[in-house]
Amino acid sequence: MKKKRMTHLDESGAAHMVDVSPKDRTDRVAIAEGMIRMNADARAAFFSRATRKGDAVAVARVAGIMAAKRTSELIPLCHPLAPASITMDIEPVEKPLAVRVRATIRVTDRTGAEMEALTAVSVALLTVYDMLKSIQKDMVITSIRLRRKSGGRSGDLSFR
Repeated sequence: MKKKRMTHLDESGAAHMVDVSPKDRTDRVAIAEGMIRMNADARAAFFSRATRKGDAVAVARVAGIMAAKRTSELIPLCHPLAPASITMDIEPVEKPLAVRVRATIRVTDRTGAEMEALTAVSVALLTVYDMLKSIQKDMVITSIRLRRKSGGRSGDLSFR
């Protein structure tokens, strides 16, 4: 089995940003999601949109969008992208009792938006925790993962 070369390391093992200039700009989409488990009181407060810190749903949504736009500032060697669209979906989950956050990032560029989608979800979930920690301190952020990506050399992929 041929060993895959790490793309962010040069021949000497030094980190470098991958040169994407030879790649064509293509339409790309990345969808990531994650959950934060919480008790019924915290979830009711979240969806009431009237926590002590304000409308937690709106704040989490904006936090995710802002994070996606700043991903290259947070993740070393990540290329800066200009997303054409960032959608943050936030919904209740019954079993386990939780809130699910899903980010969909659309971009036309030389590299995919997987990191932007994952960063958006992560920061939105951290924001949910911050907005609700006065109600419940032992919430659990879980299951952050890439669900789908399309475009680019690897084509369309879906993950469970």
